[in-house]
Amino acid sequence: MPEILYLVNPDRNIPWNDLPILPIRKELYQTIEILEKLGDAKAALARLHGRSVVIPNQGLLINTISLQEAKISSAIENIFTTDDELYKAFSDQNTETNGASKEVLRYREALWSGYNYLKNRARFDQEYFTRIFQEIKQTKEGIRPDFLNTTIKQSGTGPNAGQVVYTPPKGYAIIQDKLDNLINFLNDDENFKMDHILKMAIAHFQFEAIHPFRDGNGRTGRIFNIHYLTKKGLLDVPILFLSRYILDHKDDYYSGLMEISQRGNWKNWLLFMLRAIESTSNITFQKINDIVSAKDSILEYIKKENRRFRKTEDLIKNLFNQPFTKVKHLVDAGIYAENTARDYLNKLCDMQILEKKEIEGHHYYLNLELYHILSE
Repeated sequence: MPEILYLVNPDRNIPWNDLPILPIRKELYQTIEILEKLGDAKAALARLHGRSVVIPNQGLLINTISLQEAKISSAIENIFTTDDELYKAFSDQNTETNGASKEVLRYREALWSGYNYLKNRARFDQEYFTRIFQEIKQTKEGIRPDFLNTTIKQSGTGPNAGQVVYTPPKGYAIIQDKLDNLINFLNDDENFKMDHILKMAIAHFQFEAIHPFRDGNGRTGRIFNIHYLTKKGLLDVPILFLSRYILDHKDDYYSGLMEISQRGNWKNWLLFMLRAIESTSNITFQKINDIVSAKDSILEYIKKENRRFRKTEDLIKNLFNQPFTKVKHLVDAGIYAENTARDYLNKLCDMQILEKKEIEGHHYYLNLELYHILSE
């Protein structure tokens, strides 16, 4: 009789209080197929890291790419907003924003508040996860209370829609113990030695299986992915976002999670996450190159018009910090006075670099090339 390497969930309708603690057995992840794909993922991530650190304007990456991650990660949870709505909301972030765009921007704020939180600490802790969750959901809640009956149900409109596919552990003390074990696993690289990418993938499943909060666990787990990679030095800033890959392969993502709990099959899940890192690293690498190339090309073009523009480099840097620019952005940055800023932005519209949009009585200037690159 073959040895049992992982104890599965015997009944998906009953809380999985016996969710195995970490680490998992080496036999579950030290296979030729997984190690080969790990090599591909590490190479792609290292290339992205090398490209990102030489870019002087990190805001060019941080604002633009993180906005798309926030939008797509929220779409996985059926929270939808258009690019225009999102970029408008971001450019107006000091004013009231409603609906889906507001939720998406909360995700982005959670991404950055968590990143800054970890920069000032040596290790992950429970407060980190709670802060992310609370920022996303705008709540003061913490770990699920004992009385809460939480189940994960099949979504959609198919014949199995509404059926329970998983029931996470129940009871504050049990959830606390599982979460403490996960945090120890993340921080202790002496007793739990393994490649950081594999550890991230394993920890992501464990967090989702614990499901410690009432809601927002999926988005919290996806933010954790990138924070773990930056905390371990595999990236300097959080610009690798897996949500696009997950959204494009949503069925594989959820089936991978379920195969672990129901069959103890870690292989498919780990291969999925490794493919996600490899693919996303390559896409982000190319996107960075496209953004930098567009920025440099526009800067060179505008410099030929140097009699019409002052502080050209500051102007272009600002235009590439986000897709929508307002006169106020250039004024607040101390680049131009209001009339000069408006005059220059209108001239860039005449040159077909920007497109002027009037939304709800306010004027916005859309960076056409940046918008196109981010939408691909």
